[in-house]
Amino acid sequence: MAYVEERRGSHLRVESLVEYRRARGITTTEQATAPTGIRLSVAMAAHNEERTIGRAISDVLAVSGDFALELIVVDDGSTDGTLRIARSFDDPRLTVLTHPTCRGKGASILEAASVASGTHILLFDADLEYSADDIPRLVEPVASGDAHVVYGARVRGERTMFPSLTYALGSKATTVFTNVIFNSWMTDMHTCLKLVPLALFREMSLSQTGFGLDTEITGEILRRGVRPYEVPCSYHGRSVAEGKKISARDGVECLKVAVQVRMRGRIAADLPTGGSAASLPVHAGLAERRRGAGELAAVAAGSEAR
Repeated sequence: MAYVEERRGSHLRVESLVEYRRARGITTTEQATAPTGIRLSVAMAAHNEERTIGRAISDVLAVSGDFALELIVVDDGSTDGTLRIARSFDDPRLTVLTHPTCRGKGASILEAASVASGTHILLFDADLEYSADDIPRLVEPVASGDAHVVYGARVRGERTMFPSLTYALGSKATTVFTNVIFNSWMTDMHTCLKLVPLALFREMSLSQTGFGLDTEITGEILRRGVRPYEVPCSYHGRSVAEGKKISARDGVECLKVAVQVRMRGRIAADLPTGGSAASLPVHAGLAERRRGAGELAAVAAGSEAR
């Protein structure tokens, strides 16, 4: 039976997915189509997140709005119960892929993007630092035609907690640096919540396999002349003791990646005007990863059968 683990203080509460949905009035009817035509593919990378992955998946699948939703979870070589919990869910909107060894958050996101079938892709974490309740407000500017790319900005958030001054200032400094070299004005380039048309995502030259992918995505967007539309989002940052995996070294690497993308030069954005994103051309690198993802899914299915 699928279940949810929710940590409240020092206590761990476990309940079945059925009970979780019933308590929150969540229906289980799959939404195949939506009035807006928006189909959202949520990409979630997970590495040793057994304490939070159950609730993270449940919260995303519980989201409702004028859009269809699928969730693609990529277990990045976890050595705890992350994969077992992710596989315990029985929901046709959920796809679970796995890497035998840890390849990095960026590699996991690119894996998810290679098998996504929506019109838009949204990055989302498995550690509960962000709230799935913010997903509908990220979709709103796209549905209304006000924006193509939407970021959830933490520093303007209604419910925001950074783990330390150092972390907050580092995030701000790298954002300002990127604004300078791209002549842009963003509040929070390092937010996980990035909603991008899938066709645009697949068009971008993305190669970073670690945390640098966040910067590379933003750089590729900015060099196309696209400016993210920011909406406030919730954020409950973890400390290193609580499992935070980003360090000062990642901040330095972020600056390098931003400069590398800026040196690629400016190009015009080929923003989608309609039709199915799944039918649009796939970037060669992503096409190769799509084949790899299919093989991973086959291996995972074979492992479960055994």
